[in-house]
Order: sequence, then C-alpha cells, then structure tokens
Amino acid sequence: MSERQQQTDIILIGAGIMSATLGTLLKELAPDWNISVFEKLGKAGEESSNEWNNAGTGHAALCELNYTVEKPDGSVDISKAIQINEQFQLSMQFWSYLVNNKLIRNPQDFIMPLPHMSMVQGEKDVAFLKKRFEAMSGNPLFEGMEFSDDPEKLKEWIPLIMHNRQANEQIAATKIDTGTDVNFGALTRNLFEHLEHHNVKLNYNHTVNHIKRKNDGSWELKIRNDKGIVERHSAKFVFIGGGGGSLHLLQKSGIPEGKRIGGFPVSGIFMVCNNPEVVEQHHAKVYGKAKVGAPPMSVPHLDTRFIDNKKSLLFGPFAGFSPKFLKNGSMFDLITSVKPNNLTTMLAAGAKNIPLTKYLIEQVLQSKEKRMNELREFIPNAKIEDWDLVVAGQRVQVIKDTQAGGKGTLQFGTEVISAADGSIAALLGASPGASTAVHVMLEVMKRCFPQRINEWEQKIKEMIPSYGLSLLKNPELLREVHASTSEALGLHANAPKQAAREALSV
Repeated sequence: MSERQQQTDIILIGAGIMSATLGTLLKELAPDWNISVFEKLGKAGEESSNEWNNAGTGHAALCELNYTVEKPDGSVDISKAIQINEQFQLSMQFWSYLVNNKLIRNPQDFIMPLPHMSMVQGEKDVAFLKKRFEAMSGNPLFEGMEFSDDPEKLKEWIPLIMHNRQANEQIAATKIDTGTDVNFGALTRNLFEHLEHHNVKLNYNHTVNHIKRKNDGSWELKIRNDKGIVERHSAKFVFIGGGGGSLHLLQKSGIPEGKRIGGFPVSGIFMVCNNPEVVEQHHAKVYGKAKVGAPPMSVPHLDTRFIDNKKSLLFGPFAGFSPKFLKNGSMFDLITSVKPNNLTTMLAAGAKNIPLTKYLIEQVLQSKEKRMNELREFIPNAKIEDWDLVVAGQRVQVIKDTQAGGKGTLQFGTEVISAADGSIAALLGASPGASTAVHVMLEVMKRCFPQRINEWEQKIKEMIPSYGLSLLKNPELLREVHASTSEALGLHANAPKQAAREALSV
C-alpha cells in the first residue's frame, strides 16, 4: 500500500448541492484558488441531493404550513415564512446569474414552474388556512396567492384530489403559481460539470477517514480511495458537506464547537404513481398538515415532479427509522456518533422525544395498505396497483443544548458549525436545506473568510442583486428580481403547463 501527499487551498468534502454551491461561489470570487472535492460515492449528487432522495420543492414557504404558526391570540406568525422566502430568492438570483453567463446549461434541466398549494380539511384547519392566507396575501413576497373553499373552484385547481369527494366535506386550499419544482440532483451535476471545466479537481470513490489540525493551522485529511491507496491532503480551509456523514467528520476534527452535538436519523419513503393517466390529472405541489408528533420533514404532500424530462407524481414522505446517517451509510452510524461529550445531550433528547420515537416506530411498521389510506386522504379513489414504494434519503436532525429548549433539544433546521478561526466548517441538519444553499454558503463565507468578504461584496452583488438587502423592504427591487429570475430561468407563472410540455418534448 502506498501513500500520497498533496496540498491545496480549499477542500470540499461531499459532492452534494452544498459543496457544489460553495465551490461555484468561490470560483467566481477567487478564481485562482485551488479547490479539491472528495466524494465517497462514484459520482456527484447521489445522496441527499439526488432527485429521488428529496421532495424537489423549491422551498419558498408558499405552501409549507410548518413555516407559519398560529399564536395564542389566534393570529398567524409568518416571520419564518418571510425568512425562508427571502433565502430562496438568493438561490434563484445566483442560478439566474449562472444561466445568463452560460456557466450552466438549460435551466429547464433543473427547475420548472409549478403551482404551490396548501390543502386542509375540517372546520378548524380551514379557519387556520384562511387566516394564514389573509396574513400572507397582503405581503409582497407572496403576491398572487389565492384562497378558496368553493368545491367548484377546487375542482379546477386539483381535479384529481377533488374527484369523488363527498359534497359535505369541508376542504380549502391556497394556490400560488410562482412555485417551482427543483431537480437538485441535476443542478448539482451541472454545477460540478462547470467546476471541473474550471480546474476544480473532483475525486470520486474517495473516503475521508480522518481530519487533524497541523501546527501551522491548516488541516490534514487522511483519505482512502477504492483501490486502498491512502492519500494525505492538506488545505487552509475545509468544508464538510457530507450530508448525514458530516457529524462524524466534525467530531474527528476535534474543534470545541463540534462538541456536545448529536444527530438523530430519520429516513423517508415516497409512493410513486406508475399510471400515466393518473399522473396527467395533477399539476401542482399540494402540501397538507403534519400529523401530531410527526417531524416537519414528514408533512404529507402530493407532488408533480419533473425527473429525467419525465413528469411523475409522488406522495409522501412516510417517515421511518434507520441507524444509518446516509442512505449508503453504516448500521453503526448512530451508535458511533455517541461520544462522552454528547452522551448526556443524546440521553436527554431521547427522554424528550418519546412521542417522536413512537411515531417513527408506527411509520416503520405501516403496511402498504395503511400508506394507501393516507394517500386516499388526498386522492379518494387511489388504487393500490397504481402506486409503488421508493426509499428516499436519510436526514440527520441536529441535537444540541439550547437556551430555549434546554439540554438535548432536537433541531429541525439547517446549521453551520465552524471553528473560531474559520479554517473549517460543517453543515448539519435538513430542511429547507438545498433550497437555501446559496444563503447558507454565503454565511459560511462570512464566518470563514471575514477578511475577504468586503472585497468580494461588489462581485457578490453582481451575482445576487439583493445581497445584504431585504426584498420585503425594497418592493421595487423585489419586482425586478422576480422579473429577471423568471426570465433567466424560464419561469412564467401565467403558463407553467406550457413550459412543462416544452421541456418534456425536448
């Protein structure tokens, strides 16, 4: 067995959407920097970023009810929805810049216009949805949102869902045509193809086994390829973007900021329609309300998807449990993530989340028929032979001690953990994840390259015109951004079906 040693400026661990985004930003801002990427699998975008391992929703808080909460006084708090929407707009602007400058290919390879809808049933939830609509529809970020509890109007919007409904059912929905379906797998592959043409070295089938800090403050990685050859690579900056695998690598780095943090894996299953006639009867992403005890990523939704230039229909996700931190991970991932410094945090989380554990066990034990019963809440006449089960990706929720939640608090967002000197950073967590990748990577750069961020600001604003500004507080800029991104990405809210047909005919 031989051993090789190499040095570079930047190392990105994991070939997913986060590393692809950070690498692309850095290449625009510092084109002379040498960047190397290490991925344990055989190609890019095969884990969480893969199109079959996530919902493919451009998360802009247009339809996701878990981003809007009802306060004790009965009003609806939309502050989280505003935050998520603003962050997604950053991604849209950056993708538009890449398309306009011919740095990535046809945008219809990875993004399609698609109405986003929220649907609820029952008097209480209908009342909540109407209040949510009233709170959001007057906000410029959510302009164009419609509400209806009229069965005839709903038949126009969602014919498949409304077919064979009882006349006395209380059902309501909101609809906004500026939603998107995003193929994050295709986007990831496009970004890495671009990076490869700009001298970024992509190393597939390379597993990072260890990370340690050198005396000069840089980092040395011990990496093994599929031939058993051990390589040692060092860099001034390391980004750990390995999805669920990031926690183990963060722990191996030994930085104090990575201590007392744990992870809880949640797996997902989607049902995929195999009947083209059924698929053609639906054209939207329709999100419902999560069941009591369910994690946010398990909000049920019926989604039109565009994958490999083919229209598909998916329902789910159904949550499950596996001790793996990655779909291609190890059954020992969870147990080996428990360290002396996070043991009490993990135990506290277990005691606090017994209802979640019970929910996950029930989900794992569900038969296909029970899953069909949940689907029939959306499609009353759904036939079991029209639907197949597909195992989606693994998500590892962050567990840490917080002031608000106390010891062992389960976090349901995306978190960046970085060393005090900014020489290493890791991304942990899940939704909204990929949709806000540009926002998250800009935060990484602020933390890790504070001495360069000012000189980069002009270029960042060229790529992302709203950088450093609130679109909500700048309505004219918001209109400009909406118009420019819609034009660049081929998103025309008045004709989403036509755009879809054109893409599918290519």
